[in-house]
Amino acid sequence: MSRSAALLLFLAGLFGALGVATAAAAAHVANDTRLQTAALFLMLHGAALFGAVGTTRSFRLGRIMHWPMWIMVVGVILFCGDLVIRVKAGASLLPVAAPIGGSLIILGWLGLAFGTALGGVATKSKEKGAVQETVP
Repeated sequence: MSRSAALLLFLAGLFGALGVATAAAAAHVANDTRLQTAALFLMLHGAALFGAVGTTRSFRLGRIMHWPMWIMVVGVILFCGDLVIRVKAGASLLPVAAPIGGSLIILGWLGLAFGTALGGVATKSKEKGAVQETVP
């Protein structure tokens, strides 16, 4: 397993744990919808990263598919971090962090969608080529 994949899996687990902790804080400490949103995004994207790394490895799509995952990681950190900071500090450290983070999350998902589709087509054509080479 590559270092990139291992780190993505570590961050996926961290996102899941932070999502649960943030959900608990939203339920018991500060009843704020921003914390609930951050918790949801952390947990969902943690699970999505686990699945994306596994899919990339299973279908041999290549490490280039890690780029959309890293874009998603940065987006989740910016988006969720901004929401939590707004709740805790009352203001954002970077006013455009949430919109930029959300945009990066969208780009990451689109990258995964197109990369998987294009990678699946390329893999299928390689398999067909291998079959055609063995058939006289």
